[in-house]
Amino acid sequence: MAPRPDPGVFDVAESAIQAAEDVGGDEFAPVEMRFAREKLASANLAMEKQKYEVVVYLVEEAEINAELAIEKSRTAKSRRQVNEQRKSNEELDVSLRATFGDEF
Repeated sequence: MAPRPDPGVFDVAESAIQAAEDVGGDEFAPVEMRFAREKLASANLAMEKQKYEVVVYLVEEAEINAELAIEKSRTAKSRRQVNEQRKSNEELDVSLRATFGDEF
């Protein structure tokens, strides 16, 4: 039997999940958020059942999924900003062409 992991092993994954929530993970990366929460719940259950050999593995998977959710959220937010700026530029172009003609 593997030695009992330190209860602090959960802290990093919990922090990563919280960080993912804070950047919009539930909106922009719901699948990864679900996986992260499920893996963390499985790790807690494994700890209760004294299946220590899988606890660290599940906690690391939870952390990885939360970190993926963070990056996907940041990417989606950046993409949204780019699209909003593109739309604004197109509106400005139409306005300038209406004012100054196609020579602009």
